Order: sequence, then C-alpha cells, then structure tokens
Amino acid sequence: MLLSTDVWVGALIRRAELGGAFATVARKGDTRAGSVLVRAINTKTRQSRLYSEAFRGDGERIWMEPVSSGADADLNRYVERALRVDPDLWVVEIEDGEGRHFLSEPVAKP
Repeated sequence: MLLSTDVWVGALIRRAELGGAFATVARKGDTRAGSVLVRAINTKTRQSRLYSEAFRGDGERIWMEPVSSGADADLNRYVERALRVDPDLWVVEIEDGEGRHFLSEPVAKP
C-alpha cells in the first residue's frame, strides 16, 4: 500500500533536511494521489536534475530523469507541460551542496 502523497513528500523533505539540504514544496498537488516531480539543485555548480515518478509493472515506485538537460529553461518547460497534463502534480525542490535527490526508491539511469 502506498502512502498518500502529502505524507510521502513530507518524509522526503525530512530526509533532505536531516542530510543537511534545504527542501521545499514548489507546487502542491492532490494530497492523496498526486504524482511528484523532484528537482535536485546542486548549490555549488548550480546544475539541476529533474526526477519523475513512475511505477513498474509490479507496482514498485521508481524514478527516472525525463529531461537529459540540466538547463533550467529545459526543466521549467518540462514542468509546465507536465502541469498542463496533470494538474494534481507536486513539485519538490531540493537544494544540496552535492546535488543529492534523497529519493529512497530506485532511480533509473538515463
């Protein structure tokens, strides 16, 4: 059974804070079943990565990078398109000196 999105996002933010990062909800979606995008920003290099939630056939949550570019303009365009398709979408931003995402689930390599 999956956690509601608001509880899951709260746990992600807490993990990031415990790891010394700053995390915030840039956009709040549906509290029960909204999908999530995570933007990890490396505060030293100012490079960003975007992670999109997906589910495998067995129901396990995984993450993938939907945009290979780290340019803010490209990431912003993707987020805007995703919001037009899914208005219940959450966007979480994590600023960390190492660019860590703090996701505990598997992250697919591009």
